[in-house]
Amino acid sequence: QVQLVESGGGLVQAGGSLRVSCVASGRTRSVYAMGWFRQAPGKEREFVSGISWSGSSTNYADSVKGRFTISRDNAKNTVYLQMNSLKPEDTAVYYCAARLYNILTTRENDYQYWGQGTQVTVSA
Repeated sequence: QVQLVESGGGLVQAGGSLRVSCVASGRTRSVYAMGWFRQAPGKEREFVSGISWSGSSTNYADSVKGRFTISRDNAKNTVYLQMNSLKPEDTAVYYCAARLYNILTTRENDYQYWGQGTQVTVSA
């Protein structure tokens, strides 16, 4: 089993920046690609960004492209999501996810492990 714990969420004004982190523990050697998803109130959970095991491949939702950057430090078993130029519509619970395969995917069902989420609130 793999456990994922997110941190770094909080309240920020529009135009500001925030970095959320996700630390993996347990059988981390079985985990390859990782990703971030988010769920806003009253909406379905949606893909935000993904990263391959080496970090050489990444993908982003169109809504965050150019503003968010995903990265990872495998020595620390940690994945980061740097969020810049934040907008009120970025307000959501952000979830870290991990999968057993090193292929990037935007589909929620392709990820086997999930964190509990961290709240990000962007005020206007």
